[in-house]
Amino acid sequence: MAAAGCVFHRALSRSRAAANKASSSPAVVCREFLFVVELQRYSRDQGSPVYFPQAVLNGADLYDVTLTDGDCRLQVTLDPGLNRLVERNVLQPGQTLRNAAFSSTMTAPLPACTGAGMQTDSYRLVSVDVADGGPGEDGDGRTGEDCWESLPWFGSSGATAGPLVPLRANRSVFLPLWNNVDYSGQVWREAPPTDEDEDEDEDEDEEQEGRRPTVTVSRLRDSFLSGRRGAIQHQLIVRIINKSHLMYYGRADRNCECPYKAVLELCDRTGSVCAVLWNSVCVSWYRRLKPGDVINVRRFRVKQRYQAEPGDIEISVNSRNPAAQISVLPESSVSPECLPPAPTYSFYNSQQLLDRPHNTTCDVIGLLTFVGRSERIRNGRGAELLEYRWLRLEDGASDQPVMVKLFSTSQPETHLKLHPVSVLVGTRLMLVRAADHSCFYLTNTTNTQVYCTGQGHHSQMSYRRLRPVRRFLQWLRTQDDAAVLSRALIGGFFTYPPPPVSMETYMKECRGEPGLLRVAELQRELDQLCYRERRTFCIQATVTVVTYSRRGEEERCLFWTDRPSSFSPSSSSSPQLSSSLPSTPRSSRPPPSSFSPTSASSAVSRSTPRTPIQTAGSWKRKLLQTDTPKKR
Repeated sequence: MAAAGCVFHRALSRSRAAANKASSSPAVVCREFLFVVELQRYSRDQGSPVYFPQAVLNGADLYDVTLTDGDCRLQVTLDPGLNRLVERNVLQPGQTLRNAAFSSTMTAPLPACTGAGMQTDSYRLVSVDVADGGPGEDGDGRTGEDCWESLPWFGSSGATAGPLVPLRANRSVFLPLWNNVDYSGQVWREAPPTDEDEDEDEDEDEEQEGRRPTVTVSRLRDSFLSGRRGAIQHQLIVRIINKSHLMYYGRADRNCECPYKAVLELCDRTGSVCAVLWNSVCVSWYRRLKPGDVINVRRFRVKQRYQAEPGDIEISVNSRNPAAQISVLPESSVSPECLPPAPTYSFYNSQQLLDRPHNTTCDVIGLLTFVGRSERIRNGRGAELLEYRWLRLEDGASDQPVMVKLFSTSQPETHLKLHPVSVLVGTRLMLVRAADHSCFYLTNTTNTQVYCTGQGHHSQMSYRRLRPVRRFLQWLRTQDDAAVLSRALIGGFFTYPPPPVSMETYMKECRGEPGLLRVAELQRELDQLCYRERRTFCIQATVTVVTYSRRGEEERCLFWTDRPSSFSPSSSSSPQLSSSLPSTPRSSRPPPSSFSPTSASSAVSRSTPRTPIQTAGSWKRKLLQTDTPKKR
């Protein structure tokens, strides 16, 4: 129950009479401070518009916000008109809110939830002021973030606990905030389900004698081609060769509680086959299964593979009709003559990649020396945003580093551990080569997986015994830590293909896209960008100010302007240049084929402006000692 001094109890008690009604009730404004505990995203379904009768639903996303007043927690839905606060990262967990306006709304028929879903009233956040300070900075003694999980839910009768579910759609899981590929929430199990197998006694006997499959991949294919259909109850023992990233297929015009699927490439000694994990099977098993595992699968269906030639089959693994049974087997429990073959790898070093053709699938291992910041791009006009980051690997085979444009691989914990001076293994990457073969980079395929030091991956994978991996480790032992750290960068910026060197080249590469933008048009395009979204613009304007500074000396910079400055010395006296700065800085722009990423601190040391042309009453060079622009 709500505490005596609960802000939610005082502010929302006036609107309870209007709860669970379709029509909107007058908003109740809470003048006191509230804190954002969590932001959760999900896609709307066919019934979602009922809860927003006066709102225009432009996008497919809805957001639930968990708030606290220090005494209890409340899960509310963000009005679609405020979605831009999240999309531009203005509203984020840990922030302080004021003047929050709540409107009671009808309660949705939601999946079972033992947490906030048990509250009897449902609210929508229709307007809010986001304060600059974080939680606890206003001196009101509110509870810290580490204690929020122990707070009760507003309107609940006891200390309930359990996973939250979306309030305004019939979904059982939430989406990550910034992409649709990763998983999000504690419902995604890392350990296998604990349900006991119906044939537990029989399995124990088989484990002592060595497990044997009762059906093989080749027999499944022959049976399907002969016209036999229906659920397969037999035991199929296979090894996972490849594992795809998660694929989310939720749509606003369809109702599906858990619209996920993932594809596994399986093999035994008779052949290979693809298995599709559907819906809640992904939630229960996706994190648990990894390439190289030997698994036992029962109760599945065999179907014609989607968009494949006749006779190419796939296994459909679902939670019903029939409910599939999966278990991970230790290799020692399988009879040696029935043990599936191990996965194969095709490792290439930086020297060998120079000669590989376009679209080559390869595996790489290297030392991370550059990890770019996360960015997002749209895969087509109005399409969903894809999150990626640039990596630079060194392996000692050549002076040419290996650049990797790494998109999400449904391994969020691993991506958070990608730091310089870590050893990275990337499998099933694809080589992308420029049309003139001047440069190349690697990027994802559907089955790309990454393994990094600090996660315990390398000791579990079979590639550690391969000769290319051992050769790289020998080179790694010869490297000096200080030398590696001196060239390590994190959070910088890298772009490919290199920017065009002339206007003619740019216009040829536009391919029908908008050309030059005016300043007013540029501002309109910038206002439409979302958090971390990256786009390339070409503007036509006159350069009025140019600054130049050396790395480590940002407080002293050169300043050029085409008009007198109010804070600069008189134009009649030309200042003397410091001996630490060049008197005539020249352009040192790298060639277009260069793959040298630049961070915010290193960019100034790689590119310097040309000396301005001296014309009567135009360009003036000033050396500023104070009031310099802030470092960006």
